[in-house]
Amino acid sequence: MGELERHGDDHGAEREPDLVPESADGSAEIGELIGRLSGGEDLDRETRGRLLGRLARLLGQHARKAGAAGVARGRWLTELLVAAAPHIPVRDLETLSEHHHGLTGEELADNVVRVATNATTAVGAAAGTLAAAEFAAPPLLLTAPAQLAAETLVVAAIEVKMIAELHEVYGVRVDGSGATRGAAFLTSWAKQRGINPLEAGSFTSALGSAAKSALRKRLLRALGRSMTTLGPFLTGAAAGAALNRAATKGLAAAVRKDLAGDLATPAPLPGPYPAPALGRGKQRRRRRKP
Repeated sequence: MGELERHGDDHGAEREPDLVPESADGSAEIGELIGRLSGGEDLDRETRGRLLGRLARLLGQHARKAGAAGVARGRWLTELLVAAAPHIPVRDLETLSEHHHGLTGEELADNVVRVATNATTAVGAAAGTLAAAEFAAPPLLLTAPAQLAAETLVVAAIEVKMIAELHEVYGVRVDGSGATRGAAFLTSWAKQRGINPLEAGSFTSALGSAAKSALRKRLLRALGRSMTTLGPFLTGAAAGAALNRAATKGLAAAVRKDLAGDLATPAPLPGPYPAPALGRGKQRRRRRKP
């Protein structure tokens, strides 16, 4: 994986969506479009729909080269998400606070989740609208898989960005190279858990076979959820928006529970006496003998 870096204010500048570098197989443009759609909080409906349609067309061309087996088993989607991770813009804590009017702590976390939820809702609605516009056309059966893949990848990227920024807010820093950070946050998304920096094997520069398997299964489940956007007229848009919103909220709640609980507790300092083990409940006081 490439570099998934923390960004300051300079990343927030709007880029012209049409100025995307091209490559022979379109993979560079696919990554750029996924990153643009995952970080574009101020995208209007028309621009989001246009970029999503462009991404779907590129994915359709790319899927033919990947082969039916790779697409059906989720390996193709997994490789695309891993390749797109370097393009996901993640803000550091200082920049997040500035962008959210000086908020910190739980209030800042609430805003990070709200922005991500609004974004995945908008992507679901845009994908449903795109499908509705082509519902009566014969090419629908050919374009539908690419549309589903586009929505799935963009929603996943938005949620990976949300997870990374929630770790910043809760002070659970994931240091290391861009490859290490990217692998950690993709694994966190796949498992729907916060990252425990004290757990052995939390930080690796590449995804292992178990992590790739979890990521592939998660993407296939998300792809199945995206099929609701193929409903006729605008029913797909409404269903896709609602399901994406609920899924992103549920993911955020699970990760925040981890980050605000035991994972955010610093490790005990080394010393001659071990620290007492405390459970999640209240510590019981010992009764003194009369």
